[in-house]
Amino acid sequence: MQIVNIKKGHTLQRSGDTNSKVYEVVSGLLRSYTIDQKGKEHIFMFAPENWIIADANPEGTPSEFFIDALEDSTVKIRDKDLSQIPLNASPIAKRMLVLQRRIIMLMSYSGLQRYEHFIETYPNLLQRIPQRMIASYLGITPEALSKAKGDKLRASK
Repeated sequence: MQIVNIKKGHTLQRSGDTNSKVYEVVSGLLRSYTIDQKGKEHIFMFAPENWIIADANPEGTPSEFFIDALEDSTVKIRDKDLSQIPLNASPIAKRMLVLQRRIIMLMSYSGLQRYEHFIETYPNLLQRIPQRMIASYLGITPEALSKAKGDKLRASK
């Protein structure tokens, strides 16, 4: 394991890399995403402090995700040999729960429900992530995100 400081905008992993790692965020913010054949970016997940982020593909096979820093970050980098990762189940359990809920959300939630879910999952990230990235993560357009935010604001009054 090594601990490194990463500058905002630095790419830790590119789609197709075969030497992907497991990244544990000590401070800062990372994201994983794909780019489709039309060049559109699709954000898979965000990883703020005390979260892990990695591509689930087996070690030595091409990764599917880009992983980069949205803020200056300090990251623990480990090889993707799961037997070498300490059994601190909390970050892993958190990631699994978030991904499970995300799949259900993408299958059945409205734009407003997706936005509310994002706020519950990442309560401290609204001011740290550009709106276009939040929309990408939610699988909606920036316009639909604006509408959902407006709906939420009106509902809270």
